[in-house]
Amino acid sequence: MASSLTSPSLSSSSTSSSTSLFSSSSPSSLYHKSFVPKRTRLPTHVKCEISEPVNGKPSVPIINDGTLSKFLQARRLPNAVGRNNNRLKIFTGTANPSLSQEIAWYMGFELGKVNIKRFADGEIYVQLQESVRGCDVYLIQSTCPPANENLMELLVMIDACRRASAKTITAVIPYFGYARADRKTQGRESIGAKLVANLITEAGADRVLACDLHSGQSMGYFDIPVDHVYCQPVVLDYLASKKISSDDLVVVSPDVGGVARARAFAKKLSDAPLAIVDKRRQGHNIAEVMNLIGDVKGKVAVMVDDMIDTAGTIAKGAALLHQEGAREVYACCTHAVFSPPAIERLSSGLFQEVIVTNTIPAMEKNYFPQLTVLSVANLLGETIWRVHDDCSVSSIFQ
Repeated sequence: MASSLTSPSLSSSSTSSSTSLFSSSSPSSLYHKSFVPKRTRLPTHVKCEISEPVNGKPSVPIINDGTLSKFLQARRLPNAVGRNNNRLKIFTGTANPSLSQEIAWYMGFELGKVNIKRFADGEIYVQLQESVRGCDVYLIQSTCPPANENLMELLVMIDACRRASAKTITAVIPYFGYARADRKTQGRESIGAKLVANLITEAGADRVLACDLHSGQSMGYFDIPVDHVYCQPVVLDYLASKKISSDDLVVVSPDVGGVARARAFAKKLSDAPLAIVDKRRQGHNIAEVMNLIGDVKGKVAVMVDDMIDTAGTIAKGAALLHQEGAREVYACCTHAVFSPPAIERLSSGLFQEVIVTNTIPAMEKNYFPQLTVLSVANLLGETIWRVHDDCSVSSIFQ
């Protein structure tokens, strides 16, 4: 992996090279956002040092210096600075503790002490090791594989906080499992997304903070406020650091259902042209590519999706793009589920680079040379701050 892949932020040199990728003529260019003033750090702050990738292991660019990347620069409201944060507590489950630690580093906090263990029969036990009475509690837990274990752990943590008299409980769910079961596609099917939303609400959560839900209507399944965090700015900021001319770029949706997501992505990339891969699904986790709508000949194709599970859809789409004359193919997604045989498909040479985020922890067995993992810790940390300070969250993504 080239050394340029190790830095997602735009240095002075990379800014000049990326001006061809992002439109400088638009008055609403995101480069005109003002800087975030550095937030006062607690003495417990630890800076995360990132080394060069070795033996194909992915680089994990993380910025923990108190500022957001270019796409996340926005002035905080004056009344949001200097608030009393003694009542803010952050706890993590066992699903993705590394991401939780990075979020705590960004915010200048220590993670709360909690005892989580399994009994011999598999039951989950949770005990908070510190008082949360009257506190605003944020529980960070992805429902990534094993989905049922991590979901139940989140529910038990919420219940423990509620019974410990927490003032508010916010479930921070970087990856919301069961989101694909958001509607009935045929008779006698369950709508798992609604069921999980009911479980989280009934357990005692007051708010949910989730990243890149599979479909926007899932927010309506909750009877409590939901803050939908879009991770596109992190990927866009990374792509801006690469030397790709806007004239050579085309954004590709791997299926018709992702057109809105790809169109929004393309609009940020100097309003790049859009192509759509038409597929016909034969069954769950089985996809068959039929044809391509749009022109990709001689261009750099950036395929955008919310998640990669078995990689069947995106791999067949990439093969079609190469057949249609695409020069290079990049795969970008937020949630790297990577169920077998995803690694074999992604590392087969179809992709120049596979760009994902760490909403789901990357296991070492899933490393391959083309993989790049970007951290969403700053994005989630800033969102938590804004929720706690009663500031706008949507303004981050404008």
